[in-house]
Amino acid sequence: MKFLSFLRPAPSKEEIQDQAVVKDRYKYWRWRTFYGMYTGYIFYYFSRKSFTFAMPSLIEDLGFSKGELGILASILSISYGASKFLSGVLSDRSNPRYFMGIGLILTGFLNIFFGMSSSILFFAIFWGLNGYFQGFGWPPCARLLTHWYSQKERGTWWGFWNTSHSVGGALIPLIAGICAQVYGWRIAMYIPGVLCIFAGLFVINRLRDTPSSLGLPPIEKFKNDHPDQKLEAETNLTTKQILFNHVLKNKFIWILAISYFFVYVIRIAINDWSALYLVETKGYSLLTAGACVFWFEIGGIFGSLTAGWASDKIFRGRRGPINIIFSIGVIVALGAFWMSPAGVPIFDSALMFVIGFLIFGPQMLIGMVAAELAGKKAAGSATGFVGLVAYIGAASAGYPLGKVCQDFGWQGFFAVIGLCGALSVLFLLPLWKVGGTHKDTEDTEEIEELDDDSIEIKPSE
Repeated sequence: MKFLSFLRPAPSKEEIQDQAVVKDRYKYWRWRTFYGMYTGYIFYYFSRKSFTFAMPSLIEDLGFSKGELGILASILSISYGASKFLSGVLSDRSNPRYFMGIGLILTGFLNIFFGMSSSILFFAIFWGLNGYFQGFGWPPCARLLTHWYSQKERGTWWGFWNTSHSVGGALIPLIAGICAQVYGWRIAMYIPGVLCIFAGLFVINRLRDTPSSLGLPPIEKFKNDHPDQKLEAETNLTTKQILFNHVLKNKFIWILAISYFFVYVIRIAINDWSALYLVETKGYSLLTAGACVFWFEIGGIFGSLTAGWASDKIFRGRRGPINIIFSIGVIVALGAFWMSPAGVPIFDSALMFVIGFLIFGPQMLIGMVAAELAGKKAAGSATGFVGLVAYIGAASAGYPLGKVCQDFGWQGFFAVIGLCGALSVLFLLPLWKVGGTHKDTEDTEEIEELDDDSIEIKPSE
């Protein structure tokens, strides 16, 4: 359809030969691309997490049970996870500028519609649609990060970008929590919605597509940084080739997806239920509980930065060791949070910081590894696929975990997420030596090229 032609990838332009111009334009567009998608993803979190911090006020106003609200959380996670996969495939054949911006605008309107409703049916419809358009945020960012930043620096840049999760997650409990407590839960939905509409317009203005669409050489050529796999020509692949040859036939993508499931159960469980846990078991006010959750997201900022830097500088592009080390730490931190005494919000805030620091490492790096192993042309599809499985895990942190909490108390809640931590470590272990650039070390990777340019990386014996 011609009226949707603007969603197609931007065509390549003739490559600029003046190296001074190339350097200057790369510097400008890399920063502009980064802060455009960074800002956009902050506001995606505004429209995704507004309900979480309006929840206690909504329960008081409309009398819904934890189980009913857990259903809404699960609906969002299922629709978001499915959209991550579908939009991931579409984003590899779309212009991220419009794909990301339009999705953000639509999530803003759906937050407003949610705030205008009062029945569980309309809540479910609008929150499910919100989850679907939430999926338009991450795959375009994965596409941009793999096209504009090279292998040896991508962990650091991806780590910086991943802090947008935490910045958005840290701001929304303060904004939505204050709005819900002072003005009611409806205003706590309206304000993030309006902000997201304006942020979506900003994203459309700031972003562009790949370097080649601006007449710039591929990032590998510009940075002279070629990973241990053949350099992919920037030609279009069919959707079938992208999905099957680069994603579904790669066994490492499947291992990453399963480990992502358990990581997301923990992350979403802490994010969505910890405020209610602190209110019910430790007697905190809604604002005090929100302030504790704020430190979970601040910890996530430092965890993302540390994980990305360490995987680049210490492990030379291998992400597996950091994933495993951080995941083991999460198990210990969760136990400490469960056993911490009541009435000490400073201690609980510190523990939330540590949990956030540790969980956001693998949360960021697992998706990044999927994009790297699938290749630039399939980055959106690979991250979308593992994201789908991750959000099945996130859905399990909604109604199923809410039901566990309702029937077995908070001790059942912590037992389940502790088990998920142990399983995430188990599934991440085979990935310890996978990936990275090891040109100057003995830790080389053997590349086995499959049919139709699919790539599978085998760790050397």
